[in-house]
Amino acid sequence: MTTLDKRNARVLMCAPEHFAVSYAINPWMDPKSWARDSRAHAAAAREWTDLHRTLAKLGANIDLVPSVPGLPDLVFTANAAVVLDRQVLLARFRHPERRREEVHFETAFRSLQARGVVDAVRKLPDDVVLEGAGDCVWDETRKLFWMGHGPRSDAAARHAVADMFGQDVVALELADERFYHMDTALSALPRGEVMYLPAAFTKAGRAAIRARVAPDRRIEIGSEDGCRLAANAVCLGDAVVMSGCGERLRAVLAERGYRVVTTPLPSFLRSGGSAFCLTLRLDRRSAAVSALPDRAAVA
Repeated sequence: MTTLDKRNARVLMCAPEHFAVSYAINPWMDPKSWARDSRAHAAAAREWTDLHRTLAKLGANIDLVPSVPGLPDLVFTANAAVVLDRQVLLARFRHPERRREEVHFETAFRSLQARGVVDAVRKLPDDVVLEGAGDCVWDETRKLFWMGHGPRSDAAARHAVADMFGQDVVALELADERFYHMDTALSALPRGEVMYLPAAFTKAGRAAIRARVAPDRRIEIGSEDGCRLAANAVCLGDAVVMSGCGERLRAVLAERGYRVVTTPLPSFLRSGGSAFCLTLRLDRRSAAVSALPDRAAVA
């Protein structure tokens, strides 16, 4: 399978039946504003449906986590786990408001395991916090994870990820509370580019990116596109699916062989999330197994 082959793309999502901005755990969230907006929930449902339809048209096979009353952020399935080579490392959340999601995500992955979609489901050490793929972005070109830490995940989580998957983990401290997860500020594109918001990282973090990504593979985005969460994109083949971006970034991506597919998600930006946050790829493969057929499920 080539890097731009999307035929085996498998995505986990959760319908926004109970989505709302009902508490504030990042600077984007304003529960009072949400409560005053009588059309907020209906708008979110339409936007999510459009994203789901767009991904399906692009060839993704989509599995759903059942929505649960009282868990508004369950819709952000990127935070559920880190998944690579059919192995699942379940998330542990920083904030009490989201910890109740953990048991529901575990149940969903046990069901996927029973169906043969994944092989193993494991937990983090008890004293480690890591909010799934939201803070652990797989870079297929470099065969490493870009892991964010500080606001929502522990730097020590890098050891658990490396032990679980046997891959390099580059831990970068996040420096701006608006970009509280790695996936809000960095996207590893399938042709090898890394699209990122430099201001979201510390000086050391920016240096670590520059050390590993050649200048012609870096796509630095500005604050306007950063605040659109343009880096929070889903890549399927040559399509880069995002809520929106400026014309300059669209042109840069087009020059590199990508087509930007916009599906506006303003309701979810009100919670600090966008397209990547609303999805979790289940089909990621490392070099060691990328050429092998899917393995049978194991107990």
